[in-house]
Amino acid sequence: MSITPMDDAYFMKKALEEAQHAFDKDEVPVGAVIVAEQQIIARTHNLTEVLHDVTAHAEMQAITSAANYLGGKYLKGCTLYVTLEPCQMCAGALYWSQISRVVFGASDPKRGYRTMGTSLHPSTEVTQGILAQESSDLLTQFFHLKRLK
Repeated sequence: MSITPMDDAYFMKKALEEAQHAFDKDEVPVGAVIVAEQQIIARTHNLTEVLHDVTAHAEMQAITSAANYLGGKYLKGCTLYVTLEPCQMCAGALYWSQISRVVFGASDPKRGYRTMGTSLHPSTEVTQGILAQESSDLLTQFFHLKRLK
């Protein structure tokens, strides 16, 4: 079954719900879901503060959750929806997972994998800008509130 732009928006909204959960926990509001055969098999958000772990990005949590769900380390046939462009650490993990597709909302011109010169797996398809404004707005609001404290 092929993915349509309407499906991308639907699943990105689910990732945005996860980003809101992160926001509510005073985590950088990044959310992620992984989809296989039109079904969400992982839904997560940043947990770096809660877990005191710099590697607990939404994408890393999603990769682990999806791999556990599937019972294997490769995520072929899966799509990651994430509200912010992955960093190079997450891009590296996505590379090794061989995920078929990555869809992200807001670009990260300072720390995103593209700026850092990192590559995803050659067979990974990338779609960017899905609900980018909503993703960016949540991040902007979060950091604005942080600066006020």
